[in-house]
Amino acid sequence: MSEEKKERLSAHEVAVWLRRHPRFLAQYPDLTLSLVVPREDGPAASLASYQLEVLRDKNRELTRRLNELFANAQDNERLTIRTHQLALALMRAGTAADTVRAMVACLSEDFQGDAVRVVLFNAVEGLTPDWLQIISARDKRLAPFRDCLAASEPICGRLNPDKMPLLFGEEQGNAQSVALIPMPGVGLIAVGSSDGNRFFPGMGTLFLRLMGETFVAAMARFAAH
Repeated sequence: MSEEKKERLSAHEVAVWLRRHPRFLAQYPDLTLSLVVPREDGPAASLASYQLEVLRDKNRELTRRLNELFANAQDNERLTIRTHQLALALMRAGTAADTVRAMVACLSEDFQGDAVRVVLFNAVEGLTPDWLQIISARDKRLAPFRDCLAASEPICGRLNPDKMPLLFGEEQGNAQSVALIPMPGVGLIAVGSSDGNRFFPGMGTLFLRLMGETFVAAMARFAAH
């Protein structure tokens, strides 16, 4: 057996022994100052300084994660408040027309979209804005949206080209990214942004779904009359 192989074996045995006795260096703290740890990105460092650097890196990563969690918590709190405010606004609406207007106003303000479009399956008395279309649920033009409506799950990102003309017509340039909210039995609402990264696949859609469900429940009050 060569000397090099013996050294490798000996080093391995030392490593195994140290793992079995993790408090060994606590009994001989001077070793942490004399042991040297080679690094690829700089000069060799003592074990103590190396451990300190590792702890600092871990601390920075933990701080980054905490800041990220804090930012997400703030966003969720804001969306929770806005969803609650939307529910109150829809409950206060005395007509179906006012209910739709309240929903559009909320989405326009909260998501700062450049274009909000609404498709309803049934006409609403007193409501004829340019952002509204009345299209029967059986209309063939809604074929590209069948899966979305069946799943009842919002879609965020760049929509397939077959969905864009119906929703945004000549204003497709203001909808480089879209949040599409399906409302089974009622219709669709789309919020478009000229920023292609404003809405993206994978972003949280829970609050969008809750908003859609709240709107459907609010509109059901008037369908019953």
